[in-house]
Amino acid sequence: MKIRQLSLFLENRPGQLKIPAKVLGDAGIDILTMSLADTQQFGILRLVVKDWEKARKVLEAAGIVVNVTEVLAVDVPDRPGGLAGVLEAFEKAELGIEYMYAFSGSRERGKFATLVFRLGDPDLAARLLSAAGVRLVSSDELFARAGA
Repeated sequence: MKIRQLSLFLENRPGQLKIPAKVLGDAGIDILTMSLADTQQFGILRLVVKDWEKARKVLEAAGIVVNVTEVLAVDVPDRPGGLAGVLEAFEKAELGIEYMYAFSGSRERGKFATLVFRLGDPDLAARLLSAAGVRLVSSDELFARAGA
């Protein structure tokens, strides 16, 4: 149930975000979801794409530093308190969340939203969350939702 995420390290100056977007676009690689965090000196762009291996190759060929990490996609009930219920399962399993962001693919209003979580041990987290009844989303299902 793990999903490969690409983390790109970019200088924090104008025009830097356009470079990986253009490189991926020119290679025909669609970005399914992303998150950007920055500091004074650099930013970390986190991306989920269908063909992560090809994406890594073309980005590295363009001189971009890329790190591959494993994340989990989790369905969260789309209602008030839905996220709190899922986070309760994380707490009971004593899982610390490094970061999270929303999946930007299609969403069925009133049913669920999908969040991407980075955890210290994704294999253990997947087992514990599944046992707690949290619905994990596979790569194939995530990409199908996005029409990719």
